Amino acid sequence: MKILIAGAGVAGEALAFWLSRGGHDVVVAERFPELRAYGAQVDLRGQGIDAAKAMGLLDEIRAKLVDEAGVAFVDATGKPRATIMANTSDRGRQSLTSEYEIMRGDLVRILHNANGAGVEHRFGVSVDGFDQDERTVTAHFSDGTAEEFDLLVGADGQGSRIRRALLPEGHDPYWRTGIHMAYWFVPRIASDSRIRDTYLAPGGRQIMRRSHNATETQVYFVQRETSAEFSAIHRRPVEEQQAFWAGRFADAGWQVQRFIDGMAGSPFFYSQEIAQVRIGSWSTGRVVLAGDAAHCASPYSGMGISGGLVGAYVLAGQINRHPGDLSAALANYESEQRPFVDEIQGGVNPKILSLGMPSTRLGIDTFLAVTGLATALHIPGLVARFAKEDRGGAWQLPPSPALSDH
Repeated sequence: MKILIAGAGVAGEALAFWLSRGGHDVVVAERFPELRAYGAQVDLRGQGIDAAKAMGLLDEIRAKLVDEAGVAFVDATGKPRATIMANTSDRGRQSLTSEYEIMRGDLVRILHNANGAGVEHRFGVSVDGFDQDERTVTAHFSDGTAEEFDLLVGADGQGSRIRRALLPEGHDPYWRTGIHMAYWFVPRIASDSRIRDTYLAPGGRQIMRRSHNATETQVYFVQRETSAEFSAIHRRPVEEQQAFWAGRFADAGWQVQRFIDGMAGSPFFYSQEIAQVRIGSWSTGRVVLAGDAAHCASPYSGMGISGGLVGAYVLAGQINRHPGDLSAALANYESEQRPFVDEIQGGVNPKILSLGMPSTRLGIDTFLAVTGLATALHIPGLVARFAKEDRGGAWQLPPSPALSDH
């Protein structure tokens, strides 16, 4: 088939990898003028590691891993009150820090480079609309051109334009956690260690610092709040977003002034509401959704990137095995993938998340005391090591999407 993928992110590039190996002609349209090989730190867990291994890319991923040893909860002086180390035993489940931590840009570049001549990339062009009938789907591009395809895949992220066109007008696909996040880079200083620091401030605020190379440190501001004002700020110009976040965190303490001062010089700044995408169906006719566009699980699931890799694996597998029966392939994709998505999305509980972002100083002190006692008794490490399943549950990858005769 001739297949168009909208979006050259993790899910889009992974899907192109598997579809091209199924003998299809694949076009990837990316609205940015170049590969968006940047962003914050991400991780692989459970079935996502298996999917990367099936692609033969695990060694390349290992070569680009971020050396993050664990997570520390610190007080206003920067003193660690509790530290949870990564589980590197090859047993059980990953802890707060995965054994496979990598910068998003490095992962996207690895996936992109794995795609050969069978994949055509078109940068600086987006899919602004489409029409479809029983035989074809016609994509209308931002440069004014139109082209027919056998299948259109929306792999264009949490804010997917393709999904918006498929859903009824006014339908809200988001399940909200009541949490907002902004992140950017600042210069690294001598005290920035391999341990990710997490600092709690009253008002349901959290600051995280993690360093991914010798010169840069990532900063995350996280706020638990359900106001319309906060939900609206993510659609405002970046300068307004930065001023808003700076105002909300100016009195938080710890190294907050250093982090605010570093906003202006960061190579990027990203602000988002933490939400999941939950919709009834992932396909209509010859248009299907993949990755975050279909089933964003949110950063707090720990399975966002893994979900994208697994979704690409499952969708391509069904298309490659049933190229003459697209409706069956897309129906099978959904029935096969849904249990996994339900598992990773269901692991995100706003009430439990709120316990990690207390509103009061007393709540913060209690959290640090309890977490400190638990780590002193090695409870988090033992729980991770002896857990029978990772965050994706017992669900296992189906047979490989690759076909032996291609």
